[in-house]
Amino acid sequence: MGIAEWWDRHGVPRVIKLACGAPGIMKLRAKVVPLARGDVFEIGCGGGINQPFYQADAITHYAGIDPGAKLLDYARAEASKKGWVADIREGVGEAIPFGDNSFDTVVCTYTMCSVEDQAQVVREMRRILKPGGRLLYLEHGRAPDSRVAKWQGRIEPYWKPVAGGCHLTRPITDAVRAGGLVTEQMGERYAAKTPRPVGWMEWGVGVKDGA
Repeated sequence: MGIAEWWDRHGVPRVIKLACGAPGIMKLRAKVVPLARGDVFEIGCGGGINQPFYQADAITHYAGIDPGAKLLDYARAEASKKGWVADIREGVGEAIPFGDNSFDTVVCTYTMCSVEDQAQVVREMRRILKPGGRLLYLEHGRAPDSRVAKWQGRIEPYWKPVAGGCHLTRPITDAVRAGGLVTEQMGERYAAKTPRPVGWMEWGVGVKDGA
């Protein structure tokens, strides 16, 4: 096993769990995740970091996918701790293994940055939502300030191998809107005590129309 493969298998899951569980990030999760209702699907559920924030009495069914085996172990452990039945599978966002119009809520946190095809993932999330269903998103990505965005472009080639393929230059709310969802942005800001090129955050709701 080469160093890069070892890092992807063992280092990246631990880095993701640590970074994505930082106090400032957890405060943002606490704003978004509890809004989930009904039949809920979480993309990038590995790590189980969001599970403590779900309001179990508002959820009829929970399912999730993640491509990382180690992160799935964390997610299943959190489900056991929470004491609810969860359908947690290995999978990728470009081909979500659930049928059309299956979920009331899709939750996507710090995941669109690292998928292979962001536009396809948004289309898939829309596909599995019921008419009127909501995508709850909380992501980091392309900053609105040109100087910061320029540095994001410079840093990204070196950042991606260390951070599990994470992109710094991808749009967030614009990408949700381009995928056919009606967006309502809840907030945006640079994360505190974080270098600006890696710290731009946006969160909000994307609604699937009734068609």
